[in-house]
Amino acid sequence: MIVKNNFLDMEEQNWYNHFLESIYDLFPKKAQVTQELMDLLCLEREAVYRRTRKDVIFLAHEVVKIASTWNISLDEILGIHSKKISFQMQPLNYLNPSKSEFHNMQRMVNNLDEMVCDPESEYMEVRNRLPRPLSIGYLALYRFKIFIWAYQYNQNEAHKHFSDIIIPEKMCQEFASYKKKICRINNSHYILDQYIFEYFVNSIKYFHSIMLVTDEEKELLKKELHALLDYMLEIANKGYYPETQKKVSLYVSKINIDTNYSYLFSEKQKMCHIHAFGKYYISSFDLDMVNNFRTWMNLKKRSSIRISEVNEIKRIEFFSEQRRVIDGL
Repeated sequence: MIVKNNFLDMEEQNWYNHFLESIYDLFPKKAQVTQELMDLLCLEREAVYRRTRKDVIFLAHEVVKIASTWNISLDEILGIHSKKISFQMQPLNYLNPSKSEFHNMQRMVNNLDEMVCDPESEYMEVRNRLPRPLSIGYLALYRFKIFIWAYQYNQNEAHKHFSDIIIPEKMCQEFASYKKKICRINNSHYILDQYIFEYFVNSIKYFHSIMLVTDEEKELLKKELHALLDYMLEIANKGYYPETQKKVSLYVSKINIDTNYSYLFSEKQKMCHIHAFGKYYISSFDLDMVNNFRTWMNLKKRSSIRISEVNEIKRIEFFSEQRRVIDGL
């Protein structure tokens, strides 16, 4: 049944307008919207045009599919205050992503475009694992992280050796795009577990001991760990990404970090993540929860030591210890 816009009362028009605005906010290039909706809903171009012009409205199941796929809060759109905060996880097979999984990853990377244009944009991680924005530029290290993920959580890939892990070229291109954009965010903060390199080295030692990593691969990973450490030291000395000169603050937590968290915050993009199962994000776009994450994560600085720009003695101690750990390979 076709529902004309003039049959919508004021309340219905409000939620529908808000819903359309939420869709358009997701895509920096508005021309993408039509094609994305066509692919998602399996509609012809004209059918999408009618819905975005409000000649007809999206059907209920279409609204639900759009909202669930693109992380649009139905509660917020409909003005419902349930006092329940939803977190969403979108699994991604890094070795053989489906079309929808790859689309979701592209959208996540593209959404960073709006953040880099905001002078107040902010990114923060609390990590006991090597942070993705720092390590993603080192392909062997990132392959190893995906190898661990596949071994632990992907039944179809669990039998593979490290040498069998091949990241699709299209994924590598998205990784490179992500790295380029994340380094352009104006303010980044990383609070790192003091044993962050030791955890990674122990994983290499384990898989080497069960012969899934060869001697040559172990040496390659060791070389890249040293390169990553040199890169992090340069950031710590300068207080910014060397590629973009965007500000970076590095901290070392004196209390062990049990769970990995992050948030992105700008005028248009506000989200928080719990990092789970090695490579997945459990995300929330609820503003109250994002603000809570910002508060909680920044309070973590109280039990951490800043090693970027200031506190040269602690900085030297930290990087010397990480170098000793890596040399233990």
